[in-house]
Amino acid sequence: MVKILHLSDIHLGSGFSHGHINPQTGLNTRLEDFGESLRLTLDRAIAEDVDLVLFGGDAFPDATPPPYVQETFAAQFRRLVDADIPTVLLVGNHDQHTQGQGGASLCIYRTLGVPGFIVGDRLETHRITTRSGPVQVTTLPWLTHSTLLTRPEMDGLSLGEVNQHLLDRLAIILEGEIRQLDPQIPAVLLAHAMLDTARYGAERYLAVGKGFTLPLSLVTRSAFNYVALGHVHRHQVLCTHPPVVYAGSLDRVDFSEEKEEKGYVLITIGSDTTDYEFCPLPVRPFKTLRLDLSDNPHPQAALLKALAKADLQDAIVRLIYTIKASQLAAIDLHPLREALAPAHSYTIQPELATPPTPRRLPELGEGQDLSPLDALQAYVDNRSDLEDLAESMIQAAQLLWHGEDPEAEGARQRSPGQTARTLAQEPGTPYHTDEKTQLRLL
Repeated sequence: MVKILHLSDIHLGSGFSHGHINPQTGLNTRLEDFGESLRLTLDRAIAEDVDLVLFGGDAFPDATPPPYVQETFAAQFRRLVDADIPTVLLVGNHDQHTQGQGGASLCIYRTLGVPGFIVGDRLETHRITTRSGPVQVTTLPWLTHSTLLTRPEMDGLSLGEVNQHLLDRLAIILEGEIRQLDPQIPAVLLAHAMLDTARYGAERYLAVGKGFTLPLSLVTRSAFNYVALGHVHRHQVLCTHPPVVYAGSLDRVDFSEEKEEKGYVLITIGSDTTDYEFCPLPVRPFKTLRLDLSDNPHPQAALLKALAKADLQDAIVRLIYTIKASQLAAIDLHPLREALAPAHSYTIQPELATPPTPRRLPELGEGQDLSPLDALQAYVDNRSDLEDLAESMIQAAQLLWHGEDPEAEGARQRSPGQTARTLAQEPGTPYHTDEKTQLRLL
């Protein structure tokens, strides 16, 4: 019986915008959060005395993390060396330099010869000696088609055809690895990949243009006792025979993962069965408060009431409320900030209500004989939201059309119902013109 801990997508150094500097340590609190999740995970590996730890890739947000972030990662994984627990570090898309060219950030552990550490940066099978016997681990790092695009045989092929060519080659190479496996020894496939049946999360946007999707059938092979996956941040089981499992990320990167549980997977491989258990971690909550106050006569009171009812303690909060432009003056941000003070961090995002799309007016349709001022009058008469501005709009339009102040003597002598079209047709006025000329001017 072999015990394995499967974790993935640590992304140590992500989400700094949701934290703040801890004055006692000088570090961003989100780095401390992610580091704590990693510590708790490896605490369990050591406490359970597991035989092997499998990391599914994406240690950092990119391939060149700051030294203090690398130090946090190394300090935790060094504990596995001290506990004599072999570890496989798989290369994910965020660990690669320039989309696969120039090595990966995790390769330093191989260069330094860290005892018990294996870096999986190519498709190959590693036979690892553990306290409970040997284990075969086939590593499948994140694949890109960039290396194929430079080959002469790829000239003129579409991206879809290049992807299919890469899949065909991958299937052949993986089959070769599978045929070399010893059926008497537990075997695990450790892959950083996007599978076609996975429920995606934020990673679909993080990897746009850098990889492609693998079919589930490619990795669902009876030769493997367990398929440990990385890349997708949402924990999920895609198949049970054999188990094909995304461990998910260790902590929430942003609000797209607000409702996802985070954790790792403990696996026990016996002679005939494979048991696995997802172990949630107590990560910091993300909370969204969304309110539509556009029809509320007391928007400030409604906001404060909603904040008072919500459990905001130590959470990362975003307050999103919708109001009309006329309500902006009713919102005082200072009390809102005081109400949000228990949160770890927060953002306030007001949104203006979109006015309803005005209906089409028959009187403004094609073929109607209206002057611009008549058309404007018909328009504002049918827009209740412009009621307060209608008179000013008409006056301004008259000024533009007549070239004089509508409050001047000449304008006052005209009847209220007299339109610009009538004025333009009065002989002797500077605005007299025929209809064709009006159309050219417009």
